[in-house]
Amino acid sequence: MLIDCMAVPCVFMVQQRTPDGSGGYKTTWTEGERFRAAIIRDSSTEARIAEAAGTVELYTVTVPRSVHLEYHAVIKRLTDGKTFRITSDNAEKKTPACAALDIAQSNAEAWRLTK
Repeated sequence: MLIDCMAVPCVFMVQQRTPDGSGGYKTTWTEGERFRAAIIRDSSTEARIAEAAGTVELYTVTVPRSVHLEYHAVIKRLTDGKTFRITSDNAEKKTPACAALDIAQSNAEAWRLTK
């Protein structure tokens, strides 16, 4: 299937906050569970207008139904190290269990890991 050919290795990024000893926190990111996803840049007119206005790049992330992408989850595409923050819950956009096509989709934005 074409969607399988477009899927690349990805990994969930796990945020950990530890006290820095000065009353604040230090944030570190570690790699979590790996999965495959097709990540496509949104080229709609609305997305291009939003990007021109200074917002982030928008994407659609397609995964198998078994991979749950929660709102605000952070993922990294392993082929180039680019990170994304999920901006919709893919439980709302997935094919039914009886369907031959096994996919779920989420919206995402380009994201930088904070330190």
